[in-house]
Amino acid sequence: MRVLGIDPGTLNMGYGVVDSYGDSMTMVDCGVLKFSPKIPVEQRLRFLYKGLGEIIARYRPDEVAIEEPFVAGNVRSALAIGRAQAIAILAAVNEDLPVFHYLPTHVKQQVTDYGNSSKEQVQEVVRIQFDLPQSPQSTDATDALAVAICHFQRKHIDHLITNSQ
Repeated sequence: MRVLGIDPGTLNMGYGVVDSYGDSMTMVDCGVLKFSPKIPVEQRLRFLYKGLGEIIARYRPDEVAIEEPFVAGNVRSALAIGRAQAIAILAAVNEDLPVFHYLPTHVKQQVTDYGNSSKEQVQEVVRIQFDLPQSPQSTDATDALAVAICHFQRKHIDHLITNSQ
């Protein structure tokens, strides 16, 4: 199974493509769609949609996992991330892909066993999980990979629960 993990943002949208075969996971690709804050938000959203469409066409994921916006008093930031999340959802559903949503604390809990892990801790666990010589340069790409890892782990747990009943 192949999952596209997404860390939404209107300036930097991280993506990570991960394959899972039984209990093992392999990173296929990761990166960031980056845009200048000087570009109007409407144009950035259009470019995000087009960029995600190209990623979906190139990697043909089976499912898409998206991190939910974190609202910590910054309403303007949460609104921007919500817009980017909506674009990611639209790009996925237009290709008939199932979409799953995960809160940042849930992703950290699944990946590092601690819901308040730092960005650096998440980066290190992702690096170890995929046996990389170094972490991806961007924390946005690392976060997207972490969302994909979280999704696989969640599906594995759900499978175990279903089969034990």
